[in-house]
Amino acid sequence: MSGEPARAVAPWTDDTAYRQGVVDLLGIIAYGALTAFERLAEDGRMAADLSDKVHLATMAARQVAHFERVRTHIAGFGVDVMDAMEPFHAAFDAFHSYTRPKDLLEGLLKAYVGDSFAADFYREVAAFVDADTRSLVHEVLADAGHADFVVGKVRDAIEADTKVAGRLALWGRRLVGEALSQAQRVAASRDALTSLLTGTVDRPGMDLAAISRMFTRLVETHARRMSTLGLQS
Repeated sequence: MSGEPARAVAPWTDDTAYRQGVVDLLGIIAYGALTAFERLAEDGRMAADLSDKVHLATMAARQVAHFERVRTHIAGFGVDVMDAMEPFHAAFDAFHSYTRPKDLLEGLLKAYVGDSFAADFYREVAAFVDADTRSLVHEVLADAGHADFVVGKVRDAIEADTKVAGRLALWGRRLVGEALSQAQRVAASRDALTSLLTGTVDRPGMDLAAISRMFTRLVETHARRMSTLGLQS
C-alpha cells in the first residue's frame, strides 16, 4: 500500500449521493487498473520479442501503481477500495469474457480501443467532481506512451499482411460496441454515478442534449484512434 497520506474529505462530501458517485467512479477506475494489469501481463506472455515483453511488463507495473494511488484516495472518504470495486466486478468480468483476444494484436487493440474508450468516459464524468479527485483521475488515466507502442505494432502488422486490417477493424467495432453496452449496464445499476453527469437541483450537470453530445465525442474520438491505426471504424 502506498505511503502517501490519505486526503481529507472535501466539504462537498456531506452530499451523500454525490459522495457515493465519486466513490463509484474511483471504484470503477481501481478495478479497471487491476484488470488492465492482468491483461497486460497476459499480452506480455503472448509477445515473442523481448523488448515487447519489457514494455508490457512496465505498463502492467504502472497499473499497480495507479491502483495504489486510487486506493489511497478512496481511503480519504473512509471507504475500503475492495468495497468500492465490488459493484463493478460483474460488468467488467462480462466485458472481458466477451472480448477475450485470440492473439497479441487483438490484445493490444483491446487496450488501445476498449480501455481508451472507457478512459474517455471516466474523464467526462470527472468534470463534475472535486479538483483533487479530477486531477487524480486524469493522472492515472494518462497514456504514458502505450498508444504509440500499440500504433507501431498494428501498423507494422498491417504492412506485413494487409489482410490483418480487416480482421482488426471488425475486432475494434466489436470492442467499442461491448464497451458501450458495459457503460450502459453500469449507469443503469448505479444511480449515484449517473447523477454526477445529470446533476441534481443543487448541483449542475448535463441535460439530455449534452449527454448525447458527449457520446458523439466518444465515438468520434474512437474513430480517430482507429484511423491512426490504419483501420476503418
